[in-house]
Amino acid sequence: MTMESPLDDKGTTELEARAGSGTEQVTDLAQTRGQLWRNTARAALLVAVVAAASLYLNIGKTLLVVLALVVMIMVHEFGHFAVAKWSKMKVTEFFVGFGPRIWSFRRGETEYGVKALPAGGYVKIVGMSSLEELAPEDEARAYRNSSYPRRLAVSAAGSFMHFVMAYLILVILFSVVGVADSTRAQVVALSKFPGVTSPAQAAGLKPGDIIYAVNGVRLRSVNTLITKIEASADKAVELGVQRNGRELQLRVIPAKASSLNHSLTGAAASKGLIGVELGEPLVKAGILSSLWKPFSVIGQYTYATVGALVQHFSPSGISKYVHALQHPASTTSGAGAATRFESPVGIVRLASQAANVGLGAVLTLLFSINIFIGVFNMVPLLPLDGGHVLIATYERIRSRKGRRYHADMAKLIPVTYAVLVVILLLGVTALYLDLTHPLANPFG
Repeated sequence: MTMESPLDDKGTTELEARAGSGTEQVTDLAQTRGQLWRNTARAALLVAVVAAASLYLNIGKTLLVVLALVVMIMVHEFGHFAVAKWSKMKVTEFFVGFGPRIWSFRRGETEYGVKALPAGGYVKIVGMSSLEELAPEDEARAYRNSSYPRRLAVSAAGSFMHFVMAYLILVILFSVVGVADSTRAQVVALSKFPGVTSPAQAAGLKPGDIIYAVNGVRLRSVNTLITKIEASADKAVELGVQRNGRELQLRVIPAKASSLNHSLTGAAASKGLIGVELGEPLVKAGILSSLWKPFSVIGQYTYATVGALVQHFSPSGISKYVHALQHPASTTSGAGAATRFESPVGIVRLASQAANVGLGAVLTLLFSINIFIGVFNMVPLLPLDGGHVLIATYERIRSRKGRRYHADMAKLIPVTYAVLVVILLLGVTALYLDLTHPLANPFG
């Protein structure tokens, strides 16, 4: 009697195949880890080079503001990403930037990473339109086959995140940094005149003093104080002053400008001067005020931004923009500056100027950028987020019970290209203006 082995030829082949499959999986995992380490090393080297260059060029503050702008892009895309994942849609890519990959890794079905040009970002969700061909197993998780509320939420999530960021920025601005109080004047510095004691020095004014009243009347603005002083040459003026929490009454006699600066002539020579540099003091709001006050500010700024965009793309607005391109010198400041869009070059310049002024200016800049992007992205035209909202809404209206309607996206391709051309033209012309006729420093 003979005994057969429990492993026949077929069983041996199956075991060998499984062993081979396991070896391939280990090899693939090792290759993936090796690629991740190489990508990480490449990204770390790039960060080190950029950091060293910023320190050498003394642009560290500007770089931090630019980094904050990149973070804003990431948060925008994270909004789309998070809601798409929550909606059970299939997300295959989540990248910041465009162009060649610098660093990436894959977790599950999604590849995450950074590309060379940090001028935007994207989340790739399968089945964004009826034109995209998908594998049968992906159809159930495609964007186009999801419910209307979920498609609406995914499309609007990016812009929504900008308003969230704008709110948080204002909370920090109001509660930590403070906002300028236009009803009071702060003595920033005392002017020095050779051989002469200025009226401010004689009256005992000091840097940091806050002037809240003149001749017993509360100030309405810093200009109210300046106008009163200029009109009171050689006449005593009573100033209500706050210093270290105490209220003082100081008597100052403005001198004629010509007696302090002999080079002045004409009407300017007869104006009253006391020899101070004035600014508006920063006032911090309480916790509760800091939490509710941003809503009204965001509402007002959003309304103004929508109005500005409508005006820009109206016939008169287009005419003004063409005139601005023909006469770019008229657009560097004042009303002319309102006709312009900013290119990445202009935004970086603004970031540098804001960084040199302080945290308050940086937060104000970031707030305004967030509101603009949040509003602009919701313009109901493809390829903007608002275009996807419009398509989803149109498809919902055309759908009937049991029959989902899909818009023919091929018919919208010309419109999409037209919008891209307009955006490209705005970008190129904005870059031209920013390089040849940069805006005057709004923070100066």
